[in-house]
Amino acid sequence: MTKTILITGATDGLGLETARRLSAAGHHLLIHGRNADKLSSTAEDLRAGPGSGPVETYRADLSDLSQVARLGRDVVADHDRIDVLINNAGVFKTDKPTAADGQDVRFVVNTLAPALLTRLLLPAIPQGGRIVHLSSAAQAPVDLAALAGQRQLDAMEAYAQSKLALTMWSQALASELGREGPVTVAVNPGSLLATNMVRKGFGMAGNDIGIGAEILIRAALSDAFAEATGRYFDNDSGRFAPPHGDAANAEKVADVARAIEARIADHLKERRDA
Repeated sequence: MTKTILITGATDGLGLETARRLSAAGHHLLIHGRNADKLSSTAEDLRAGPGSGPVETYRADLSDLSQVARLGRDVVADHDRIDVLINNAGVFKTDKPTAADGQDVRFVVNTLAPALLTRLLLPAIPQGGRIVHLSSAAQAPVDLAALAGQRQLDAMEAYAQSKLALTMWSQALASELGREGPVTVAVNPGSLLATNMVRKGFGMAGNDIGIGAEILIRAALSDAFAEATGRYFDNDSGRFAPPHGDAANAEKVADVARAIEARIADHLKERRDA
């Protein structure tokens, strides 16, 4: 059965490889990217592939939460059902590590944007739907001041903290939605895959990107993830596993989740007022 699937960061790397495989299986893809030309060429390539389903494009810069809010509004306006949301887009090293509002761009793109987009799309995601968040083996205790844009971190600290923050938020969302809501799961797709992020950040070619695409597709569609809401899958070990120990501390999870919700609240209000 074909699904309607939104993939962020689908014009490059892991998102692109995942889109290619899902498109070849005939699924209806909504692909997000930041660059209009890359979006257009990606969509053309996907449509030209054998067995491809419909492909639609959405452009937004996820380092700007106003654009994330617009993206969410546009998708919901166009589609009353989104079966799967894959929050794939992420950033590690960048020439512009600070957003216009002073926030570390790693927290904006890797944590706040997925949380905001998920919130905006929830009305369109059915009970049997899936929300897949890109986590990482790199996880570190979340500095709430850094999450709030009040303290600067180096690239690895910010990246690792942003990924744990998203993993903890996914866990909190699962508790909130319960069995009446869609599955929300965090996935480490595999360490040091062959993406631009790895090439730029670590100066190495990286491992087979297909490893990551395959686990994202499994998380999105397979029965093995049907009851996995709130869990973390570590593809380096090939199993569901505990994330960083802070995720087992209910008070810390609640603190991080509240901090994230506080950062996206104004943009959710914009949605209600629209």
